[in-house]
Order: sequence, then C-alpha cells, then structure tokens
Amino acid sequence: MLNKQLETSLSKFMTKLLRHTPTEYGLTLDPSDGSCLLQDVLRVIQAQPRWSTVTQEQVEQVVSQSDKQRFVIDGERIRARYGHSQQKVQYEPGTPPPMLYHGTNTNVVAIILKEGIRSMQRQYVHLSEGTHFATMAGSRRGELVLLTIDTTAARELGAVFYYAGNEVWLAEYIPPAAIKPLNNLQ
Repeated sequence: MLNKQLETSLSKFMTKLLRHTPTEYGLTLDPSDGSCLLQDVLRVIQAQPRWSTVTQEQVEQVVSQSDKQRFVIDGERIRARYGHSQQKVQYEPGTPPPMLYHGTNTNVVAIILKEGIRSMQRQYVHLSEGTHFATMAGSRRGELVLLTIDTTAARELGAVFYYAGNEVWLAEYIPPAAIKPLNNLQ
C-alpha cells in the first residue's frame, strides 16, 4: 500500500506515461482509445530506480484512489481517461444531462462569455456533471469561477458532447449563448 504522497507522485508519473510522453518511454498507445497493456506500463514504471519495487496492486491503487479518476483499467489494458497530448482519443457522441459545469478563473471568464469555451492546448473542453471536478480544475490557475453549460442550447448551436466516464463530459467547443456563470458574475 502506497502512502498518499507516494500515490500522488506515482499518479503524476503515470500521467506522463499515458498522456504526455509515452514514446519517450517506449510505450505505444492504441490510437483508437489511448490504451496499452498494463504490464507494459508496469515494466516502464519498474525500470525507473525510484519505482523499481512498484507492484501491479499499487498501480491499481493509484487508478482506484485518484480523486480525478484519471485512469481506467479495462481487463489487461490501462489508459488515461482524458487529456492525451499525443493523439486525439475518439469517444462516441452522447447525450449529456441538461446542465454541466466548467471551472475557470476570473482572468478569462469575460473572454469565455464573449467567445465561448475552446479546447485551447487540450484536445477537448472538459465539463463535469457536478461542481466537484469543475472546482478542482478551475481553481488551479487563479480565483475560481464556475460556469453552467446549458447542454440543450449548446447542442442546438452545434456542440457535440462525448462521455469520458466518471461524470466527465468532453466537447470541442461550447458556444457563448449556452454559458452562464453559476454565481451570476458578469
């Protein structure tokens, strides 16, 4: 069992492997879903001196305990749930709940309300069914502002939503007419 500090550190390394620089470590991700064999990831982790004694159970602990639920193990395969830097993982379009949330900060809220939410350097805009994940995401870069997304209006304006799992929805763009600040900030 890993303590919380080691668990967080290993989670960051797994994020690097499965989202940002897999080829640097000799990992090849399946282009359709961004997955690879769990044993391949474990081999790469154990090849690092700091992580040479990590077990599969400890990797599974990181997957199950992650507050953001960043990883998925499906049978013998593991993948990052969202946020890949290497290739764009494809998701099936889905019908989200009527309202989703997006966390951002006061520095960009005026631009978002005017121009909409764009994926910027990410592959998708990340939205959540509840405020918990939106709060975590939005509070990383300044004073938090929670936005509500009227998904019916967004879909009528051409937005397509994809379910990434664990209450997280993705879209390539959210039009401004479908966005309102949760706390009536203008």
